Amino acid sequence: MGSKMSVPLAAVVLLYILLAESTHGGPEMDPYKILGVTRSASQAEIKKVYKRLAKEWHPDKNKNPGAEDMFIKITKSYEILSSEDKRANFDRYGQTDDTQPYGNGRYGHRHDSFYFDESFFNFPFNSKNHRDFADSKYTLHFNQYVSDVVPESYKRPYLIKITSDWCFSCIHIEPVWKEVVAALFEIEQGVVDVGYERRLANHLGAHRTPSILGVINGKVTFFHYAVAKEHLRQFVEDLLPQRLVERVTDKNDLQFLNSWHELNKPHVLLFDQVPAVPLLYKLTAFAYKDYLQFGYVDQGLSETANLQKQFNINTYAPTMLVFKENIDKPADIIQAKGMKKQIIDEFMANNKFLLAPRLVNQKLFDELCPVKQFHRRRKYCVLLITGDEETFSFGNQAFLSFASTNTKEVVRFAYVYQRLQQQLCDILMQNKDSAQSPPQVVILERRNAAGKALFKPVTAWNGSEEDKQRLVEELERLQKDPSILIHDAMLPELNNEFASMFIIRWIYASYDYLSEVIDDILHNNWREMMPLLSLIFSALFILFGTVVIQAFSDSSEDKQTKPKAKDGTKAENGSSGSVTTSSRPPKKNFVEVTELTDITYMSNLVKLRPGHMNIVLVLTDASKNILLSKFAKEVYSFTGSLTLHFSFLNIDKHSEWMSTLLEYAQDTMQIDADEDDGGNRKIDYTGYVLALNGHKKYLCLFKPVYTGEDLDSKSSEDEGGASGGRSRSSSRDDHPPRKSNRSRSLSTLQIHHKLDRLGLWMERLMEGTLPRYYIPAWPGLEKITPSK
Repeated sequence: MGSKMSVPLAAVVLLYILLAESTHGGPEMDPYKILGVTRSASQAEIKKVYKRLAKEWHPDKNKNPGAEDMFIKITKSYEILSSEDKRANFDRYGQTDDTQPYGNGRYGHRHDSFYFDESFFNFPFNSKNHRDFADSKYTLHFNQYVSDVVPESYKRPYLIKITSDWCFSCIHIEPVWKEVVAALFEIEQGVVDVGYERRLANHLGAHRTPSILGVINGKVTFFHYAVAKEHLRQFVEDLLPQRLVERVTDKNDLQFLNSWHELNKPHVLLFDQVPAVPLLYKLTAFAYKDYLQFGYVDQGLSETANLQKQFNINTYAPTMLVFKENIDKPADIIQAKGMKKQIIDEFMANNKFLLAPRLVNQKLFDELCPVKQFHRRRKYCVLLITGDEETFSFGNQAFLSFASTNTKEVVRFAYVYQRLQQQLCDILMQNKDSAQSPPQVVILERRNAAGKALFKPVTAWNGSEEDKQRLVEELERLQKDPSILIHDAMLPELNNEFASMFIIRWIYASYDYLSEVIDDILHNNWREMMPLLSLIFSALFILFGTVVIQAFSDSSEDKQTKPKAKDGTKAENGSSGSVTTSSRPPKKNFVEVTELTDITYMSNLVKLRPGHMNIVLVLTDASKNILLSKFAKEVYSFTGSLTLHFSFLNIDKHSEWMSTLLEYAQDTMQIDADEDDGGNRKIDYTGYVLALNGHKKYLCLFKPVYTGEDLDSKSSEDEGGASGGRSRSSSRDDHPPRKSNRSRSLSTLQIHHKLDRLGLWMERLMEGTLPRYYIPAWPGLEKITPSK
C-alpha cells in the first residue's frame, strides 16, 4: 500500500516542479556572471569590463565558433546593467526581458499586440544564423576614409551607411539598403559602425543612427527622406554635379561636336529610348569628365530623327558613339541592350584622347608622354610646335592627317602652340632669342619625372609630302635605334591654358555648394545645427554688443562735455583748425584743449577714468600762442582716440606744481637742470609735454628738442636730457647774452621748433614703449603758490 502511494506522490511532486519551473521561468542568463562583476559594481567598472570583453569576443576579431554567441550575451548584459531601471528590475525579479511586466512571474512571457516579440523586428541575433556580417567587407575606418574614399570621391560617389549594434531602426532599413546597393552596383558603398569608429562618425558629422550619407568631391551630403529605393536612387543622382551631360538634338548637334577643338576632348553621344539620362551614363560622365565631353540623344523625340538617320542608329538597343577630330564619322561605337559598367569603362579608357591632342597642361603631358619605365616598352611623343594663327591651319591639318594614318602603340602624336608654351618650345627648338619660329616636328622621350627628356628635331613642317616622308623615315629609324635622340634637356612644367575656365567652374561649384547648404539647413536636426547656430549668434552678439556699448559711451561723453566747456580756452590750430576747450577729442578739423586749473584739476586728472590719459602741454604766457598752434598740429592725428584728453598748464602760474611733480619721480627720472657752473640757473619747462594717467598714478615725459638751424648757437638737447628749450650762448660765462632783434627772432623760432618730435613721441606713447615714472600721489594744484 505504501509503495503504491509513493508512485503517485512522486509523480505529483515531479509535475509540481515542472509546472513551477515553467511558470517562473527563471532568468535565462545572469548579466553579473557574464561580465564577471559583483552586484555592487559601479557604472564605471561595468563599462570598463564591457569594453574589454567586447574587444576580446567581437566576431570580427575572435574566430572562436562560440564568439558570436558570447558577444551577444556580453552586449545584452551591458545593456541591462547600464540602465538603472533594467538593473533594478533584474535585482528585484530576476527578469532580463524588459517587455515582461514587473512583479509576479505568473504572467509569464506575454506576446500580445502591445508586447512585441523580437521576431517582429526580424532581429538577426535571435535567428540560427545569428548576426549578419555581410557588411563587414564594406566597413570603413578613419585612415581608410581619408586616404582612399576622399580621393576616389572625385571620380565616383560613395554611399555610406552609419549604423551601430543594437540599433532597431538600423535593422528596419537593412532590406531596403541591400536592395538599393544591389541595384546600384556601380555605386561605391561603405559602412561605419559608430561603436568602433566614433572618430570617423564625428568627422562625417553623423550624430545619430541610422544615417545615410553621400560623399562626392570630398563633400558630405546627408540623406533626409524616407528610406525607399526610389528616394535613394534620386539622392544618388542629386549628388552628381549639374551639366555633366548635355542633351543633343538636331538643332545643336554641330555645335556640340565642333567644340572638340576648343575643349581639346573627344565627344561621346549616347542614343537611348528613355527620356531621362540613365544613371550609369551620368556616373560614367562624372568619372571621365576631365577627358571626355558627354551628350545624350533621346530617340523618342522627333527633334532627334535626323541624327538617328545620319548615324544609322538602331532603335532597339542603346548605342554609344565617340567622335574625335572627324565629326562626320565616329571613331568608335558600341551597341548592346544591357551595357555593363566594365564594358563602358573599357570603351572610355580606349578613347580618352584625341588622335593628336594639344598639350594644354602638365597633367595631359604626363599621360600622353609618360616617363620611361624599365619594365615597359618605350613611349615616344611626336610633337608639332606650331602657332594658332590661320596661316598655320594647313600644316596643322596635315599633321592630324598624318597622325590618323600612322597610329602606333608606342608613338603618341600631339601639338603645342608656341605662343602659349614658350619655355618648352624654346628648349626643344633650341631657340635662344624666343622669337617666333616656323613650325617644326620634334620626337622626344621622357626619362624621369623631374623633367629630363631626350629629343631630336626632325624637320621643319609645312604639311608637304616631303615632310611626311621624312617623318616616316625618322620613325622607322627610331624603332631600330633609339640612340638617334641625341639631345637631352630638363623640360619645364607646362602652363595651364585652361586656368581661366577655373573661374566658371568655381562659380558652378559655389552654386552647387550653396544649394547643398540650403538643403542641409532645411532638413538638419537641431543637434547637427547647433555648432553653426552657436557660431552665427556669437558673431551677431559680439557685433551688436560692440555697437551698443559704443553708442552708450558716446552719449555719456556728450553729457560730460557740457559743464567742462565753460572752463576751456581756445587756441588756433594752423592748417588743421582751431584748438577749443573740452575733454572729448573731436572727430573733425580741430583739437580741443582744456587749461589745467584748480577747477578742472580733479576731473581732468585725479578722477580720470581708468584707461584714459591727459596729454598736458607746459607753456608760458609769452609762448602760449606759438606752442598751442604747434601742439595742435602735432597731436591732431591722435585725436580720434576716445581715451586721450588734451590740456595745457601755464608754468607762470603753477611752476611749483611742476617742480613738486618731478621731485616725486626723482628716484626713477634723471633731469638735467641745465645749470651753469654756479648752479643758480632755474629749469625752463616751456615746451615739456606730460602724459598723465590719473588712475594708475604714473607719467610719461616729453622733453623739447630743437631741430631748427641757429647760426649763433648750438643745441645739444634730446629726449634723454632736457635743456629747457633754451640754446646755450656761445659767449663766455661772465658776459650775459646780448638782446637784439635777431636774438628775439631766433628765440621765437626755437620755441616754435620745441615740439618738432612730439608726433614720434605720441606714436611711442600709443605703442606703450615709453618709460613710465610712478608717483605716490598727485600734488594738489590749489595748494601751490603761483609764481611768476
